[in-house]
Amino acid sequence: MLKVTERELEILNLVAEGKTNSEIGNCLYISIHTVKAYLEKLYEKFEVRNRVQLVIKAIQLQIINQDNIH
Repeated sequence: MLKVTERELEILNLVAEGKTNSEIGNCLYISIHTVKAYLEKLYEKFEVRNRVQLVIKAIQLQIINQDNIH
């Protein structure tokens, strides 16, 4: 099972909600650069290339709940 930090989980959930990098940064009070760095790390951990694949894999692995998708 993949281990994700609490912050990574927050970002995963916001990505699943359809938030942009800017919106995620505003929600979490972090810079867009920091959001991008977290996303790159998540892509690497989950072995995916984009946000859609990331969310799908996180749901498949039951890391996030499908109810977050809007």
